[in-house]
Amino acid sequence: MSRLEAGDAAPDFTLTDDEGNEVSLESFRGKRVILYFYPAAMTPGCTKQACDFRDNLGALTAQGFVVLGVSKDKPAKLQQFRARDALTFPLLSDVDLDVHKAYGAYGEKTNYGKTVMGVIRSTFVIDGDGKIEKALYNVKATGHVARLVKELGIS
Repeated sequence: MSRLEAGDAAPDFTLTDDEGNEVSLESFRGKRVILYFYPAAMTPGCTKQACDFRDNLGALTAQGFVVLGVSKDKPAKLQQFRARDALTFPLLSDVDLDVHKAYGAYGEKTNYGKTVMGVIRSTFVIDGDGKIEKALYNVKATGHVARLVKELGIS
């Protein structure tokens, strides 16, 4: 598994969102994108993280950011997640894990003391030219968005 670093080109992708639409990273050129990978919709940690992004979305969009969440869940489950928690940003389905792997967000991780293969909770800030500004791996669900907002200088 290779990890991305600041300055690397962000791997392009086209994924299906929770409404069945195709969404490509390329369509956001000129905008800064916060792309985050989470293990599973409607689980406690992932819900906390998604709601934190939702609650900070106004400040993020005011600074020109677009937020995209990616998981291995099917679009129908993402639609339920979005509706249940009033999420106001696109949730993208990567059932085959191809995009997860391209970003280094799937691989070996330690879970309760055991090494397992799985989704590595990760966040990437991508600039308007499609370059990685920040690559954050193994982030915590709680407090991550507040830390990111602070690091990006957003109030």
